[in-house]
Amino acid sequence: MTVSTTEMPASRTARPRVRMSVAQSIAQDIFSGKFAEGANLPRENDLCETYGVSRTVIRETLKILQAKGLVVSRPRIGTIVCQQDEWNILDSQVLEWIGPNLGRMGLVECILEARGSIEPTAAELAAKRATMQEIADLEAAWQAMADAGEDVDAFIAADVVFHELLLKASHNRIFQQFGALMHAALNFMLSTSAHSADSLEESIGQHRELVEALRVRDAEGARRLALALIAKAKQDVNAARSEKT
Repeated sequence: MTVSTTEMPASRTARPRVRMSVAQSIAQDIFSGKFAEGANLPRENDLCETYGVSRTVIRETLKILQAKGLVVSRPRIGTIVCQQDEWNILDSQVLEWIGPNLGRMGLVECILEARGSIEPTAAELAAKRATMQEIADLEAAWQAMADAGEDVDAFIAADVVFHELLLKASHNRIFQQFGALMHAALNFMLSTSAHSADSLEESIGQHRELVEALRVRDAEGARRLALALIAKAKQDVNAARSEKT
C-alpha cells in the first residue's frame, strides 16, 4: 500500500492518521514476509519513496513500530525486523494489522488455545454473574445470527458481538479486556469458521443453548457448551484448511 503525498491534508492534526496508515502498511509488509525477520528494512530514503511520505513521517512511523516490538533500530546497522517472538501480538492494533496472515504465522492455533482456556471459564462465571440485561443482549446477538440467513458477513458480525458480550458478562475485567483485544482476531477466526461450515444451523443452535444455560444459571452447562463452540471452531478451521490443499 502506497500513501500518496497528494492525499495528505495540510493540517498538522492529520499527521497522526498519516503515520498510522504508513505504520500499518509497513507492518503488513512485515507480516506478509516482504520484509523478513532479522533483515534490515530499506533505507529511510527508499521507504520515503515506497510509501510516498517525508523522512519525518518515516522516522515517526518507525518509532511506532519499534514500540510494538516489530522493529529495532541499531547504530551503524539500521532498522531491523524483529523475530516473531518479540512482536507485541497482544496489541490490538498489531492483531488487526496481522489480519489474514494469522494462519501463515501460526497464530490460529494460539488463538484457539487462548479461547479454549478463557471462554469456558467466562461462560461459567457469566451463568453466575450476568445481569438480566446482559443475558438479553446475548439473546439479541444470537437472534441476529439466526436472522442473518445466507448473509455470512451479518452472521459473523453478530457472532463477534456475542462472544465479546459473553466475556463482558463474566464480570472479570481481565476477560473483558481480552474481548476488546481480540476483536480483530476473533472477527478473522469466525470468518474462517463460518465460511468453511457446510451449514450455520449447528452453530446457531449451540449459541441458543448457551444463552438458555445462562438464563437458568447453569454454570456447568454453560462451560460445557462454550467448550463445544471452541471444538466446532477448530473443526471448521481444519475443514477450511483441507479445502485449500
